[in-house]
Amino acid sequence: MYDCCMTNEEIITKTKKYLEKLFKSESSGHDYWHMYRVWKLSKYIAKKESNVDMFTLELAALLHDIADWKFHDGDEEAGPRAARKWLESLGVDNKVIEHIEDIIRNISFKGAGVKTKLDTIEGQIVHDADKLDAIGAIGIARTFAYGGSKGRLMYDPDIKPELHNTFEAYKNNSGPTINHFYEKLLLLKDRMFTTTGKVLAKDRHDIMEKFLQEFYAEWEGEK
Repeated sequence: MYDCCMTNEEIITKTKKYLEKLFKSESSGHDYWHMYRVWKLSKYIAKKESNVDMFTLELAALLHDIADWKFHDGDEEAGPRAARKWLESLGVDNKVIEHIEDIIRNISFKGAGVKTKLDTIEGQIVHDADKLDAIGAIGIARTFAYGGSKGRLMYDPDIKPELHNTFEAYKNNSGPTINHFYEKLLLLKDRMFTTTGKVLAKDRHDIMEKFLQEFYAEWEGEK
């Protein structure tokens, strides 16, 4: 049974506590603090936009990775399903739940050749916040944390990056972590929806470019 008298603020607070407990031991870079940063960034970007449903935005930001397909055998509906179950337990209106499901379903990067389809400002903001956390200094750290959790090589000069044209190809990729920069991360700057997202992405993109230059120089023993 749910408490029909909970305020929006109480629902958000309860969701944060639930996720913090659920992802306490997560070490792949998809932990509670990633969700927290996306939530904070989403609120920051929303201040620059108009006509944003903040309740939907905040819940979508917090729940966007509640059951990422990468950790659920490629099941793209695991996230929307888990979010619905939680939100229904709190008595959230079905229209809000459907909107959040749609955001979670479509927020993921699905390959260089696959367009991201998000039609609402809430979805676009959460997308930009999520992708901003995938680039820059934190993005670099998260990338290697994820690669290590999946047992991937850090780098192999003989294995070249691939620009995937389908979600299936991207999903099944298991290349070295450095390749991921070219297959996804360096592409994100030009995929931002919001003006604020584009501005923030530029600096974070530059940090990755400088990191890669340093990485290759050290790899070749030039520094």
